[in-house]
Amino acid sequence: MTPFIAEIIGTMLLILLGNGVVANVVLKDTKGNNSGWIVITTAWALAVFVGVTVAGPVSGAHLNPAVTIGLAVAKKFSWDLVPSYIAAQMIGAMAGAFLVWLFHKDHFAITEDEGGKLACFSTIPAISKPVSNLISEIIGTFVLVFVVFYISDAHISVADDPSAKIGLGTVGALPVAFLVWAIGLSLGGTTGYAINPARDLGPRIMHAILPVKGSSQWSYAWIPITGPVIGAVIAALLFNCFQ
Repeated sequence: MTPFIAEIIGTMLLILLGNGVVANVVLKDTKGNNSGWIVITTAWALAVFVGVTVAGPVSGAHLNPAVTIGLAVAKKFSWDLVPSYIAAQMIGAMAGAFLVWLFHKDHFAITEDEGGKLACFSTIPAISKPVSNLISEIIGTFVLVFVVFYISDAHISVADDPSAKIGLGTVGALPVAFLVWAIGLSLGGTTGYAINPARDLGPRIMHAILPVKGSSQWSYAWIPITGPVIGAVIAALLFNCFQ
């Protein structure tokens, strides 16, 4: 398995299980219908655990363009590899979203709530306030990337090789799962905590392509792309200041 393939598979599993739990909670007549936020945040954390476990030994399991960019800004990852990692993450996210739709196709068909169906693909703010929504994504991703830096440094020594595997996969999947769980429980209620441009954009594209009724809300789509990148860059710059 190459790093490119590992990022595709890891991100696909992340989205299949992460968006899968949203579908299980939101869509009509599923066994998990209306089971609540704690179920969603817990399953998203476990989805991270699964994706990181599979991709970590090969690619470092970034699974997130914001993480990849943050590591590059912190000089812990080669900029030359950034485009291929982001491309793989987008492919994986789109594949995962397709599988969620395929798995829950019958329940999508009987669900009338168009906003709920979109939530099975991409994020939607609880209150649509662009500045506040952007700040939420910046802060949530800052916490993710900043803490990952310190978990990494606490457990491994990194050689002076810019292509050395560092990121989510190198620290062990469980600590990162707990981190994502904490972010979801504490900071996820305003925007749905995308904290990952590929996690939002890839599935949003699939929502627009697949026969799912309702708007894909493209006017909001820039926020879960821009916010995580800004948060990751701030985290990397602050981390660099402390070194």
